[in-house]
Amino acid sequence: MRAIAVEQGQYKTYILSDSINSTRLEVVPERGGIITRWRWRDRDLLYLDAERFANRELSVRGGIPILFPICGNLPDNTYTYQGQSYLLKQHGFARDLPWQVTAQSEPDPLSLTLTLTSNNQTYAAYPFDFCLEFTYQLQGDTLNIQQRYLNQSAEPMPLSTGLHPYFQVADKNRLQLDIPAEQYQDQMTKQTHAYSGGLDFNQTEIDIAFSSPTRQQAAVSDPEAGVQISLSWDSAYTTLVFWTVQGKDYYCLEPWTAPRNALNTGEHLISLAPGATLETCVTMTAKII
Repeated sequence: MRAIAVEQGQYKTYILSDSINSTRLEVVPERGGIITRWRWRDRDLLYLDAERFANRELSVRGGIPILFPICGNLPDNTYTYQGQSYLLKQHGFARDLPWQVTAQSEPDPLSLTLTLTSNNQTYAAYPFDFCLEFTYQLQGDTLNIQQRYLNQSAEPMPLSTGLHPYFQVADKNRLQLDIPAEQYQDQMTKQTHAYSGGLDFNQTEIDIAFSSPTRQQAAVSDPEAGVQISLSWDSAYTTLVFWTVQGKDYYCLEPWTAPRNALNTGEHLISLAPGATLETCVTMTAKII
């Protein structure tokens, strides 16, 4: 049976369930349109900090937050557009604002579509008219995140976008990484290092960016959980970020369309013409190892 149900707790939660494939997806539109849970074959694949999630004043650490209209942070949280300075906090505002459910489909495909449109709150930080549409599609072992970005402004709209999935892990030292790159930049020191497939998880924090991966797919295997998660993305994405903090049971593998500070530097920044639409997709697949 494949179906969508709604539960009302602290937040209204949409639950996409597929009993045939033993999968379940939970989505909370009012908390940034976030996927909070992806349960697959009796395993919770995503990490969620429940205390932060319950506090509306805090950004969510866990699930799959949406990054828009920037990825990462800006120096002093500031950028300049047409001679005017704007304040825009880390990862943008899409992950903090309420989204609206605009479509759903069951049983095949099993999907939920959410929409975010510009408003007075977004204009203060980002002076553009836009409409974002995300469709979460659950199909067997695969989660497809289909995205549409529409520029409704009379001028070109600069943007970067990304996803920030928090994957659950018990022992990071056992992780096996398949990341298609030969070097990365440490986002804290700005130094570039050679990459040969391993990372030192004894560090307090790992925050690194792989630019221009050689293929549009990466995977992480967790032998302790017996699961491999692979991510694939389309050509709009140019940067893959890996982030984790010591003592926390998660790692993040994040596809971004542009690196940090792209709104100021222009590096890989997308510019959508008036009336134009960008369509992108990120796919996540789980398998037993």
